[in-house]
Amino acid sequence: MAKRFLVTGGAGFIGSAVVRKLISSTPHQLLVVDKLTYAGNLDSLNSVANSDRYRFVRADIADARQMQTLIDEYKPDVIMHLAAESHVDRSIDGPGEFVQTNVVGTFTLLQAALAYWNRLDAAHRDTFRFHHISTDEVFGSLGQEGFFHEEYPYQPNSPYSASKAASDHFVRAWHHTYGLPTLITNCSNNYGPYHFPEKLIPLMILNALEGKPLPVYGKGENVRDWLYVDDHAEALILVAEKGRVGENYNIGGWNERTNIDVVRSICQLVDELSPSHGIDAREKLITYVTDRPGHDLRYAINARKIERELGWRPAETFETGLRKTVSWYINNRAWWERVRSGIYRGERLGVAV
Repeated sequence: MAKRFLVTGGAGFIGSAVVRKLISSTPHQLLVVDKLTYAGNLDSLNSVANSDRYRFVRADIADARQMQTLIDEYKPDVIMHLAAESHVDRSIDGPGEFVQTNVVGTFTLLQAALAYWNRLDAAHRDTFRFHHISTDEVFGSLGQEGFFHEEYPYQPNSPYSASKAASDHFVRAWHHTYGLPTLITNCSNNYGPYHFPEKLIPLMILNALEGKPLPVYGKGENVRDWLYVDDHAEALILVAEKGRVGENYNIGGWNERTNIDVVRSICQLVDELSPSHGIDAREKLITYVTDRPGHDLRYAINARKIERELGWRPAETFETGLRKTVSWYINNRAWWERVRSGIYRGERLGVAV
């Protein structure tokens, strides 16, 4: 049955993957709301822009009047809330924007959704969902063993993760206090096509293609669990359609890698797929830089609950997903050149003083 989805942050990296998947693989109607900050890019939605099931509105989720108007007029069955400031380095340099978007913006959206939901008839109240998309970084840093599970205590260590933890708590509170039918998902590190090139994987790919230094924090020993973005998009839609109200679901790729191993894998793939006569081995470009303040050692997701309840598992291994990602950047130079022609300069941000 076709539903009406309102997706905030739909021009961002994960949001645009969700939008493309909704249009290509479901019958649902779609309203995308995005402020189009530096990481929002309508080029990422070109493939769906002509669909009669797609509509875009540029708006700020912290604008209470506009959010209420959009929700009341569109009458969504599902709100998928992905709009967020999402880069740890930027949160170190400018935490105020993260509080405004991730905390105030989520509160504003919850209030608008609650007012709308309270006016629905009983049948539509039962089927409405507010799906909040969050991160594993709210749980803090793992030791060498163990995994983040849905009941793991929150221990955020950066301004970014603290703002996302706060937004998670607001969503949970609006469910328990007001009865708003909510869902929360916490994901591991995403990668894939259309990724804004300040994050590790796209930055390393582009710098390797251009023969520039590959800056790696510390000794590159930090461990992340990598999730291919299209796998994540499929999981998010499944949770929105079939997840149990009031529940949290962790979404991970079962792909733990140290940062230095990720960078070396990228170097090998770029050498293979885009050989350069001027660079005989991209690994020679690796440069170790001063570590990020409070850099969490390890993240790893236990994704058994979503597998057990909803039947989801990632389709891509890290090897298959990374090859697809490197190939995409090689074959879509126009997309990332347009991104790089703006304010972004291809640097690591938030380095410790």
